[in-house]
Amino acid sequence: MKQVIDVGLPALKQPFSWAVKASGAMLFTAHGPVRTDGTIDTGAIHAQARLTFDNLRRAVQAAGGTMADVTQVLIYMTDVADMPAIDAVYREFFEAPYPNRSSAAVAALVVPGMKIEIVAYAMVPA
Repeated sequence: MKQVIDVGLPALKQPFSWAVKASGAMLFTAHGPVRTDGTIDTGAIHAQARLTFDNLRRAVQAAGGTMADVTQVLIYMTDVADMPAIDAVYREFFEAPYPNRSSAAVAALVVPGMKIEIVAYAMVPA
């Protein structure tokens, strides 16, 4: 059975849930630089990455976990040159042992100017 987690972010026009918990402990979540008022940050990559990972933390905490419970992060960025900036922000949210991670450069994301989107999986307390 799946349980949609209220993470405090507004519903967007796309058909998805911010975070879904399944099997009592598995959390599936995806985030971008979305502000709590629903607007998208299209500014500097540092700010976009920080907001994106803050949204991830918000989702994990809403599901009863911490960032230490995150097991995998998939990062999509529109410019591979942004990787050092993303890594710097990533270290603000995670410490060793780090989650498993994959990073990929993509041609574009859904919102023009959006430079980062992540998918994350966590094992949170049941």
